[in-house]
Amino acid sequence: MPNRVPLDAKTARWLPWVVAIAFFMQSLDGTILNTALPAMARDLAENPLRMQGVVIAYMLTVALLIPASGWVADRFGTKKIFFGAIMLFTLGSLLCALSSSLTMLVGARVIQGLGGALMLPVGRLVVLRAYPRSELVRIMGFITIPGLLGPLLGPTMGGWMVQYLTWHWIFLINLPVGMVGCYAVWKLIPDLRGSERTRFDSVGFLLFGAAMVLITIAMEGLGELHLPHLRVMLLLFGGLACLAAYWLRAGHIDNPLFSPVLFKTRTFAVGILGNLFARLGSGALPFLVPLLLQVALGYSPSEAGMSMLPLAAAAMFAKSIARTLIERLGYRVVLTGNTLFLGIMLASMGLVSEHTPYPLLLCMLAILGAINSLQFTAMNTVTLIDLDDAQASSGNSLLSVVAQLSLSLGVACAGALLGGFTAEAGNDGVESVLGAFQLTFLTVGIMAMLAAAIFLQLSPTDGKRVVSREHDIEH
Repeated sequence: MPNRVPLDAKTARWLPWVVAIAFFMQSLDGTILNTALPAMARDLAENPLRMQGVVIAYMLTVALLIPASGWVADRFGTKKIFFGAIMLFTLGSLLCALSSSLTMLVGARVIQGLGGALMLPVGRLVVLRAYPRSELVRIMGFITIPGLLGPLLGPTMGGWMVQYLTWHWIFLINLPVGMVGCYAVWKLIPDLRGSERTRFDSVGFLLFGAAMVLITIAMEGLGELHLPHLRVMLLLFGGLACLAAYWLRAGHIDNPLFSPVLFKTRTFAVGILGNLFARLGSGALPFLVPLLLQVALGYSPSEAGMSMLPLAAAAMFAKSIARTLIERLGYRVVLTGNTLFLGIMLASMGLVSEHTPYPLLLCMLAILGAINSLQFTAMNTVTLIDLDDAQASSGNSLLSVVAQLSLSLGVACAGALLGGFTAEAGNDGVESVLGAFQLTFLTVGIMAMLAAAIFLQLSPTDGKRVVSREHDIEH
């Protein structure tokens, strides 16, 4: 591994915490904002329907810039870029809190997005290059816990801050965390670079970036933006056309943004496609469960937030056993079985009603949290584990792109299904709303189960060869 540098004991111990801080900031910010939009609209004297631009500005900036993250980190070094990413995100948060108009707020969200686009992929690249592959499951499991907690804590924290403080605090909360993160990056993050300088594929970046932006808007158009179906189809068609043009071009040029050669590594190919489809269910979970508890079952925001604690606790527990399970059973068994189980548990949420005993509901949420946590850890590590360091930054950036796209797709699909079933049910009381949620969970569960067929394409030994080889070297 030519780019790996030996870490001293202090850096090896604290580096995952630094990356985890950045992951938590980004994942919390992605969900805490939605609860505060009506209050922000009132304070800025805007129509609440126009506030969607605050969400879209951040989302599109991230979607556009993630593809360049690998090249940027290789060119300028992980230390400078990770430090700059957290600093930009923190500065953007401060500017958001100081905004006195919608235009200023949207501009500040773009600055936040510049940092957010680099934090997650560069943080994961640091881990990929700093630790041996035998440690990848353990470290990746640890740093993704905050990414799971953010969407669960975000809506509750956002509602509490808006109710008892002001909306400005949903951005100000990032300032102390960001300052600690910047200090820790400067002290602890190693400065890792690519082994050779390459020219930036600017045409490929424009094609791939346009594809990401158009597809992301199309997915949001199905969900929160409620765009006409014709416009959604045109956006989707335009995005797919740009994507096709990118891959046709990438096959015959030197140093493309994402090389088709990556897909010759079977674990990477299966992991990328599995991420895209399995995250449909995982991405819908933080969106659907709080809505089910509050809208259909009548829980208060604080009760719904407390009910999510078993889900979060079980997610953390699953991280502690992920490495043992994967080493004993292999990626193929774990991912195929876990994906089926995830779909079954999502579908079983369709059986929840006002008559469901509360302890049983908490148990179901805890099981879902554990399964979802194991799914993220296993999918991310199997995607990256067989890549060498020359492919690491490009493959890691593509994984981040797919994660961003599939999350939008999961929320958009869940929102579209829920809206469609609600419209069919009519307006005859709580039971019709609950029925729409039940059908949505059932459909999302079936969609998630289908992804198990992708993970069946792994061989029983995939992912084990690197781990065993590095284990032999270490000992």
